[in-house]
Amino acid sequence: MEQGVAKMIMLAGSILVVPVLAFVTSYLFYPGALLKAYNWYWRRRLGLVVRYSQNGSYRFCYSSRGTPGGATPSILLLHGFSATKDMWLPIVKYLPRDQHLVCVDMPGHEGTSRTGAEDYSIQGQVNRIHQFVQSIGLDKQPFHLVGTSMGGNVAGVYAACYSGYLCSVTLICPAGLDYPTDSEFISRLRELEKNPEEAIPLIPCTHQEMEAMLKLCCHTPLNLPRQLMRGLLDNRIPNNPFYKEVFMEIVGEKSRHSLQEKLHLITAPLQVIWGKEDQVLDVSGAAVLQAALPSCQVAILDQCGHSVALERPRKAANLIVDFLSVQVNSKDAKKLS
Repeated sequence: MEQGVAKMIMLAGSILVVPVLAFVTSYLFYPGALLKAYNWYWRRRLGLVVRYSQNGSYRFCYSSRGTPGGATPSILLLHGFSATKDMWLPIVKYLPRDQHLVCVDMPGHEGTSRTGAEDYSIQGQVNRIHQFVQSIGLDKQPFHLVGTSMGGNVAGVYAACYSGYLCSVTLICPAGLDYPTDSEFISRLRELEKNPEEAIPLIPCTHQEMEAMLKLCCHTPLNLPRQLMRGLLDNRIPNNPFYKEVFMEIVGEKSRHSLQEKLHLITAPLQVIWGKEDQVLDVSGAAVLQAALPSCQVAILDQCGHSVALERPRKAANLIVDFLSVQVNSKDAKKLS
């Protein structure tokens, strides 16, 4: 009897040791893989399922939760430069479980097809996102579009080009404007134009550059363990040539002020969310949007930088839900009248 109990204890111990050993090994030697596993677990816990959609030979990768046609419109979320669909996980955590959500990898990012420069300009990305919208049937009824940074530029231009497909739009610290005040990043970008050999602040190649990028993007220091920093860098470095190609397109003449040039064409109700301490794209951009579109709703978040989804996810989610609720109620009131 005692021998049987001892064997059971040993078996239980060995079963426990395997995942612990796997975790320790991944943390020490493969931190990038551990971060990907963590995102997989978080997606699963939040009820998000990764799917693929084809448009001819072009493949879109996205995660989604829920089904369209509910009480509130579907939400499509567009991430920023060099990020992935998983950057929205902190915000998704605070969105209603019955809300139909779609988070897509932007052109060339993560699981979406990598083609060429024509797809990486802002207008090129807008065209691809519209193909995606049609490929998954999101065009059947008006949806709410959310975009941040580069994705905010794309979302704004999409709203200008395809307003009939949208019920409303949320832009979070969007790129593509003529900002009254230069941010830390824009100032460094001007220096970069004079000296192209300097490293691009948003494309780190070393641990120190990775720390500098996170400091630039976040107002509150993240203080990540060195191994996790290494994991983030390991996952980015193989993509750096692609990131540079995209970067050169979105800061080029035809894309840099894409949103500014299309503002007058946006007719959908607009919400603007901006971190007050944004060092990448200065918060003065919010005033530019409000001047061009006086009816837009602006929320400036204190103690928050460029990475709103990371620093203030609950607040951002609540703002989006409240804004969408107002649009739905307004639409219902018009029907009754």
